[in-house]
Amino acid sequence: MSNLQTKPEKTRIRLLTAASRIFAEKGFQEATIAEICGQANANIASVNYHFRDKETLYLESWRFAFNRELTLYPPDGGLSGNASAEQRLAGRIKSLVLRIGDENSYSFAIIHKEMAQPTRLLADILEKEINPQRMQMFMLLKECLGHAVTEQQIQYCHASIMGQCFQLLRLRHMQGARPFRSHPSDLSDIKAFAEHVVQFSLAGIRAIRSQASNE
Repeated sequence: MSNLQTKPEKTRIRLLTAASRIFAEKGFQEATIAEICGQANANIASVNYHFRDKETLYLESWRFAFNRELTLYPPDGGLSGNASAEQRLAGRIKSLVLRIGDENSYSFAIIHKEMAQPTRLLADILEKEINPQRMQMFMLLKECLGHAVTEQQIQYCHASIMGQCFQLLRLRHMQGARPFRSHPSDLSDIKAFAEHVVQFSLAGIRAIRSQASNE
């Protein structure tokens, strides 16, 4: 492949990388095409060529960040389907925590900005990309909790796990996405925090399963 063939794709990747970072920092409304192009070392015409408009760049930069993070931290935690349900759930929780805790991960930060200043642009893409991951978590929770539990209990367990994971995102937002060096709620050891979320969650799941089976 010649340089002429690879140059447009390299420009596109630079634009997506810069856009995902800036949208994560500033949100859709405050981010500008000029700033994104400046960081990507590209001209505004290249945005029109590759993405047509700011809205499409926003969507594609989120998808780019999301897929990059899934590649770095596979949602199954790198475990095979032969692992126990608890092991697979632990792997999925750890993957989620590591993705959120990575300072170079931007998809969750973009969602956080979207929640604060809704554009509704991400609604369809989130449904297509996030919902499959969510459903996998629900299936694992149901497997871990057993057949005696209700759908409401499964939803509550899911909400509890996600709440712990997103504590990292809240701290990143409070500190401007800087490392968690001196915050009173010190979560700087991301791997240790991931292990805690796993242990805490599994203990709760076992207690709920035991209670449900005895009723």
